[in-house]
Amino acid sequence: MAKNKQTTHLVNRKAFHDFEILEKFEAGIMLQGTEVKSVRDGRLSFKDSYAKVVDGALWVVNLHINEYDHGSAWNHDPVRPRKLLLHKREIKRLIAKIEEQGLTLVPLSVYFKNGYAKVELGLARGRKLYDKRKEIAKREVTREIQRELKNRLRG
Repeated sequence: MAKNKQTTHLVNRKAFHDFEILEKFEAGIMLQGTEVKSVRDGRLSFKDSYAKVVDGALWVVNLHINEYDHGSAWNHDPVRPRKLLLHKREIKRLIAKIEEQGLTLVPLSVYFKNGYAKVELGLARGRKLYDKRKEIAKREVTREIQRELKNRLRG
């Protein structure tokens, strides 16, 4: 069995479209028992989720983890804020960047690493509509070039 096995359960693809990701961070996330089971089943949604600082701690907000199907009356609240686990110096550095440059912390993916739930956070700047269009056009040009090279190599 691999020592550092990592399984991605869900990736926030919309974040890569709506934001320009400047830096990535890995943080632990505090989950309740039924939340862990739902995440292992891949039953979560990143829609409108972000991380914010409250009293010197980092919290992820609007990360929707569906209730566990086989849970009892003590099932978790699907949209409760969840605490992120980072070192104090990392939190202070992130707070400085967020306040100074007007950036946002966006969850990019949730996965398990060595049995612990982890969240990949992205320090992001929002994209304008014209930036999104420019990015799509650039991606299409790159795809077209790759297709042309592939055809030339074949024949």
